[in-house]
Amino acid sequence: MRRTLYLKLILAYIIFGIFGFIMVSTFASSMTLEHLIREQAEKMYEEATLIANTYATDLYNNQTSLDAVQKQLDALDTYMDATIWIMNPSGRLILDSSTILDINEEKIVENFDPTITLGSYYTTGDFFGYFKEDMLSVYAPITTDFSIKGYVVIHSSMKDLKASKESLLSISYLLLILLFLLSLIILLFFTEFVYVPIKRITEATEHYATGDMNYDLSIDSDDELGYLGGALSYMAHKVATAEEDQKKFIANVSHDFRSPLTSIKGYLEAMIDGTIPEEMHEKYLKVVLNETERLTKLTNGLLTLNNLNMTGMVLEKSIFDINQVIKSVVESFEGTLFKKKISVDLVLTGERLSVEADMSKIQQVLYNLMDNAIKFSYDDSTIKIETTQKHNKVFVSVKDSGIGIPKESLKLIWDRFYKTDLSRGKDKKGTGLGLAITKEIIRAHKENINVISTEGVGTEFIFSLPVYDDDDDDDLA
Repeated sequence: MRRTLYLKLILAYIIFGIFGFIMVSTFASSMTLEHLIREQAEKMYEEATLIANTYATDLYNNQTSLDAVQKQLDALDTYMDATIWIMNPSGRLILDSSTILDINEEKIVENFDPTITLGSYYTTGDFFGYFKEDMLSVYAPITTDFSIKGYVVIHSSMKDLKASKESLLSISYLLLILLFLLSLIILLFFTEFVYVPIKRITEATEHYATGDMNYDLSIDSDDELGYLGGALSYMAHKVATAEEDQKKFIANVSHDFRSPLTSIKGYLEAMIDGTIPEEMHEKYLKVVLNETERLTKLTNGLLTLNNLNMTGMVLEKSIFDINQVIKSVVESFEGTLFKKKISVDLVLTGERLSVEADMSKIQQVLYNLMDNAIKFSYDDSTIKIETTQKHNKVFVSVKDSGIGIPKESLKLIWDRFYKTDLSRGKDKKGTGLGLAITKEIIRAHKENINVISTEGVGTEFIFSLPVYDDDDDDDLA
């Protein structure tokens, strides 16, 4: 397309010029000449008819002399720049405005046939071989007593008509050249605003196809081509970002799998070769068991995210009391809370607050958020969990008083395996998948989750759920 499209356009432009020239030189030429002949013939026919009804009729009726008519024809010959004849049906000339005929020498047009015009009143050619050049000849019958006595024939040279035709064709050629130049402007316009952007888009697609996603494609246009270029550039950026994310993903997976596997291998080898005494085997087997649990958790998280991306999340919605679910999740962390001396402040709206959602997955969301809050909270601090109903939504807030999240990391915490620099020292067993799974669950419910955080002060996660407006307690799960 980059080569052939423009060549086709140039070829079409050249063919347009050639056909335009052919049209003017052939069809326009013949049509112009025919128009000039018809226009001139009409004028000549009017004069011929006038002469036939006046001077010629008077001559045949013996009401005027031959000399008088000759003088009138001579005057008209000069005025019209044409030769005027009066002739008999047999072809014998009676009067000729171009010369005085000798009475003793007859001039006859051989094979004269007035029907040659085929119903018209004019003909072109050498007039039965009489002239040595092409002439336009017009007939007008001279009638007396309802019979044709002769004809008034006016001849005009075709040279003048052809010269007029050439003059008009010169104007046509000039207009054709102007039209050709105007079309050249259109071609240049097309080249600048259509072909060049298409060429740049094509080049960009070739670069993108070879993996060069950093190729700069910039089309300064507000039309569809500009939109296409922008969309293509955005697509390349997203692909490049996806590739970068994939590299980070592989690096993170490799790191998170390698670390526990290295520990497991090291402890087992140490126990086998006797570096770790037998009486300490139980202690280090527990460490190995913890590492295997971490690997299991990491694998399950990856499978969960993969299933979400491949097939989407299947929700088993039911109606349940979100307050009760929050209480159950908090109870499951009693041991951890006790160790870190962290208290939980529950600020729940109403005795029961019904929502319609997938209860098991919302439990997982609350578990992940609660687990995060405990990990990053200081000892002897408080975690606040609050539910609020606004219109047809229930908002659940989980707020800790911990290390917080740096501002530049707030948009990255939802990425898989992402851990802030502040959290790496505290989150030894974390996989970096909890928040990514949490966001996918909330998104599957077509709801939103947001985060507010300040370094050294704490972090608050807020997500929404659709409220179920029904007072019948029997419907609660």
